[in-house]
Amino acid sequence: MRLDTPTLLLVTVVVTFMVGTLFLLSWGQARRTHALAIWGVAHLGGACASALLALRGVIPDWASIGVANTVMIGAYGLIWSGVRAFEGRRLRLDIALSGGALWGLLCLVPAFYGSMAARVILASAIAGGFCAAGALDVWRGRAEALVSRYPAIVLLGAYAVLYWVRVPLALVAPLPSAGAVMDSPWLAILCFGGMLFTVAIAFTFMALTKERAEREQRQAADTDPLTGIASRRAFVAAAEALLADPDRPVSLLLFDLDHFKSINDAYGHAVGDGVLVGFCCTAQALLPPGALLGRMGGEEFACVIPDHGPEAALARATLVRGALAHLAVPALPRLRVGTSVGVATSEASGRDFDTLLRRADDALYRAKRNGRNRVEISVPPLERAA
Repeated sequence: MRLDTPTLLLVTVVVTFMVGTLFLLSWGQARRTHALAIWGVAHLGGACASALLALRGVIPDWASIGVANTVMIGAYGLIWSGVRAFEGRRLRLDIALSGGALWGLLCLVPAFYGSMAARVILASAIAGGFCAAGALDVWRGRAEALVSRYPAIVLLGAYAVLYWVRVPLALVAPLPSAGAVMDSPWLAILCFGGMLFTVAIAFTFMALTKERAEREQRQAADTDPLTGIASRRAFVAAAEALLADPDRPVSLLLFDLDHFKSINDAYGHAVGDGVLVGFCCTAQALLPPGALLGRMGGEEFACVIPDHGPEAALARATLVRGALAHLAVPALPRLRVGTSVGVATSEASGRDFDTLLRRADDALYRAKRNGRNRVEISVPPLERAA
């Protein structure tokens, strides 16, 4: 099948323009994602460059060769810049635009402009380098688990290889004359590959931004906005997952800050919020590795400690309670914070989370009845009856 280069160029112009517009429209709905705007500008620039290339022989060569390739190389630099923006790295627009600038300046040198091999080698090396750099930056960000990350790496890497293959071929294979460029099979292949790349990378980049937005929404739903610890829903899900392992002892600590309403009334909600944050910082510093701390609501917090029996759990609860009782705020010398703690263990209460929570809650209210600012451990039903 013969690929018609002018037709492919026209289709590339339309497709690239539509993709660039789509990126900009998406950026309009997610202004914090600057990568979408950069990719949009890059693709609109690519559409303009493809249009100039398609007019080869109709418009002056300085426009269809010099300007077109300058803009096209700059578009690849912007795609790389968009990747860096997506990964939270410094944009380096100076490097992104220097490739096109170098091409444009060298086109002013007659020896370079007159050598098609030199032009092909330089343009291919720079464009392929930007694609490879983009693939490398996506790879470096793999700690953020996004499904579309690896297709993006493959696409950018494959397109880099396609460009770099042209470098040795420009040296060993005969290149078309100036008047037969539009009939070159390499130009047709690049147009076809560029069109497929544009569509595929648009879907991939859009999928990456969508996956990140969904991940951030899940994290927001799983995180208490004030204290930064697990929300009730996330805490319950994680606790049930730990309890599902029958071979691991689990202890549940239920904390309730004593007289918290009076703190809000006396010092204001800003100080009350600071007390909540201070409790979480203190607890996280003193709880063992692997402990899960969550906010159950208001001034009530819960902690699941895996691989800890009754004695170890009781010791940790006592440590947190004591540290909180000795906290002092120089600006508020009369402020004192206490916490009542109820402890329940899977050894005594079973591995059902609701049952464990109910037993810890019973122990917590017993601590309140016995004077507050103390730790009580759940007593198995048989022992209480005795």
